[in-house]
Amino acid sequence: MKISSRAGRIEPFYVMEVAKAASAMARELAHTDAPMIFLNIGEPDFTAPPQVQEAAVRSIHDGATQYTQATGLLTLRERISGWYATRFGVDIPASRIVVTAGASAALQLACLALIDAGDEILMPDPSYPCNRHFVSAAEGAAVLIPTTAAERFQLSADKVAAAWGPKTRGVLLASPSNPTGTSIHPEELRRIHEVVRSRGGITLVDEIYLGLSYDDTFGHTALAIDDQVISINSFSKYFNMTGWRLGWMVVPETLVPVVERLAQNLFICPSTVAQHAALACFEPESIAEYERRRAEFKARRDFFIPALNAMGLNVPVMPDGAFYAWADCTQACRTLGVQDSWAFAFELMKRAHVAVTPGRDFGTAETARFVRFSTASSMAQLQTAVQRLRALLA
Repeated sequence: MKISSRAGRIEPFYVMEVAKAASAMARELAHTDAPMIFLNIGEPDFTAPPQVQEAAVRSIHDGATQYTQATGLLTLRERISGWYATRFGVDIPASRIVVTAGASAALQLACLALIDAGDEILMPDPSYPCNRHFVSAAEGAAVLIPTTAAERFQLSADKVAAAWGPKTRGVLLASPSNPTGTSIHPEELRRIHEVVRSRGGITLVDEIYLGLSYDDTFGHTALAIDDQVISINSFSKYFNMTGWRLGWMVVPETLVPVVERLAQNLFICPSTVAQHAALACFEPESIAEYERRRAEFKARRDFFIPALNAMGLNVPVMPDGAFYAWADCTQACRTLGVQDSWAFAFELMKRAHVAVTPGRDFGTAETARFVRFSTASSMAQLQTAVQRLRALLA
């Protein structure tokens, strides 16, 4: 069977390939005294709070399970609008908010609405691999620009201006970022957008970890810049609803009918049950629980990053958000006699029973030196993982 060239351009999602290997090994270790610890997947160990679960049950019980409009429940769009006002102090009309089948659907819709064949989108290296594949699936080309620790592994206005070419359509940024957990300084983001806007381009910002910010310097939405910035967000991370597959996007008013038309054809609508459940995310009791959990994620970061640094797994930039540690494993590779982070990840699996993600997924700029740890697991799991890593690398 002939496979499309489009599908052929999509590389494997190595995070999931490593996860399959880790799961297979975990089955063999299930009844031992050292089961596998999974620090490879970016999924909160918390599930949806009680109010959210109860709202889902009520939705099913009351028969509120039929299609909604493609842009989502108006009541949910209004709740999201209210969250922007109270949390970030920005006025985002519900009419600019489109609820989607996860942030992945939002990114796909944005790319299909804005990218033509041959268009180039500038992105930082390292960055989340699926983002560049959304660009590729829309017949565009992701142009990865190497970044450094001094730049917080983020693009700068100067680098965007220098890389802009005749085929450049815009930028796709992430703040906070996966895999680094670092954000773009608000003033630098404003400068980037000025460069993009002056060239008639698009500024697309993945903000799915924005709710999990730990530093007031960076915890600001790009939507505060102007109404031409496009923001992608999700109920998966801060709101702990990963498997519910629900997200949203904020777009300029003129883009809403275009996105709606695409969504009608590609998705019909987001999950109705998930939407009714998500209404309860914004209840005071739920927000209080999410803030307690955010404090717990910060405590995990504050324990785990120094522990990695102490054993030679250097994290060059302290994450200001999300739940990741982007660690340079050069010294650890020498200790274990392996060449790169890919081999290092499998050594950790085999010898310490700790699953991590090698840098291969996230770009080509020195990513073979780095591994990504997820600190979304419990503190007890992180403490045990540190003990095993210390023993292995001693």
